[in-house]
Amino acid sequence: MNARRRGLTAALLAAPALANRGAAQGTGQGTAPGLQPSLNSLSARANAGTVGVIAGGIDGTYARIAADLAGVLDEPDGLRVLPILGKGSVQNISDILVLRGVDVGIVQSDVLAYARRERMLPGVDQLIQYIAKLYDEEVHVLAAPGIERLADLAGKPVNVDGRGSGTAMTSTLVFDGIGIEPRYAPQDTALEQLRRGEIAALVYVAGKPARLFSSIPADSRLRLLPVPATPALLETYLPSTLSPTDYPTLVTGAPVETIAVGAVMAAYAWPAGTERHRKVARFVEAFFEKFPAFLRPPRHPKWREVNLAAQVPGWTRFGPAAARVAAAR
Repeated sequence: MNARRRGLTAALLAAPALANRGAAQGTGQGTAPGLQPSLNSLSARANAGTVGVIAGGIDGTYARIAADLAGVLDEPDGLRVLPILGKGSVQNISDILVLRGVDVGIVQSDVLAYARRERMLPGVDQLIQYIAKLYDEEVHVLAAPGIERLADLAGKPVNVDGRGSGTAMTSTLVFDGIGIEPRYAPQDTALEQLRRGEIAALVYVAGKPARLFSSIPADSRLRLLPVPATPALLETYLPSTLSPTDYPTLVTGAPVETIAVGAVMAAYAWPAGTERHRKVARFVEAFFEKFPAFLRPPRHPKWREVNLAAQVPGWTRFGPAAARVAAAR
């Protein structure tokens, strides 16, 4: 720690004592002379370089991606990324719009169309833009013994993650016409419920391999169900598979058919020239400049699927990110 930072830290630690001593001596001043300007300067510097990134639950891929962003992009006395645990894509979009301290969020690419269709957030098309398409997330349907296909879940309790989550949103399309009994427990709780036989299945949209399933033993008798890529689903999603390499204890034969949805790094469409626009633009510059570092261990393997030039249909790219892509071309 350099001398300047040691001095600021000492000032912070001394502030309560100095304030109390001033009050006890009847000075009428709660802060020692010269301390308040130092605190103001420290606060301004810290906030100018801090970008809040709202992700997903602790067991999801979003949280690990946000942690990677902090690990790669943080700079001493410069840019600082604060990963924030979120409650799913729909809530993340709302948080980007209105929650103080949230500058960037990771969401499913289908959430903007969903919010528009449901008329959830006024002006969402103009206010939410994307920095980059990240990778594809696979739809996992983990079922109890005796369940072999999606149709077998008709009328049965199926956990679809929290209300407002991307998984809950996707489940409405995956189970269209099947008529499940949706439950909204956190995913780690749902996995325990599934093991105890209290629910028939759980749905989880996450980039493979999802950490939630890493501790399931081979003798659990739980299985990943195929999610057929029907013409209706292919209007929004991509075909994909879950292989034994992804889940050696759950997939022992041929890969399991499923569908995937893109993950998007989204931001509020701040007007150019504003302080918040400059802050997010700084984050974007660092992200593009240091992107090769995300492709090396110990970063999540999903980074190797990212194409920074990829476009997201129905979305507008954030200006500084669009400029970087155009310059690269």
